[in-house]
Amino acid sequence: QVQLVESGGGLVQAGGSLRLSCAASGSGFSRHDMGWYRRPPGKQRELVATIPRVGTTNYADSVKGRFTMSRDNAKNTVYLQMNSLKPEDTAVYYCNAHGVSSQTLETYDYWGQGTQVTVWV
Repeated sequence: QVQLVESGGGLVQAGGSLRLSCAASGSGFSRHDMGWYRRPPGKQRELVATIPRVGTTNYADSVKGRFTMSRDNAKNTVYLQMNSLKPEDTAVYYCNAHGVSSQTLETYDYWGQGTQVTVWV
């Protein structure tokens, strides 16, 4: 199992920056694809960015050029650097670990508890 704990959220003025961190505990961090998702107020959860075990990072169109996701397998941590923040970035941000069971080939997901990001004008 993988446990995920997000941190770094807060209140920031539009145009500012925040860096979110997601620390993973448990086994097999490097075997998981990792992602950041968010749930804006009154809306459904949406993808922000994903970084696979191997390959390139993908971003939602709404955050391209402003957000950067990275992972440090040695520290079992993923980051989301958010620059040029806008009020529409206000949401609860969730960390996700996505994997495939080597025994059953079924996919599974782990989620963190979320961290609030509020951008004010």
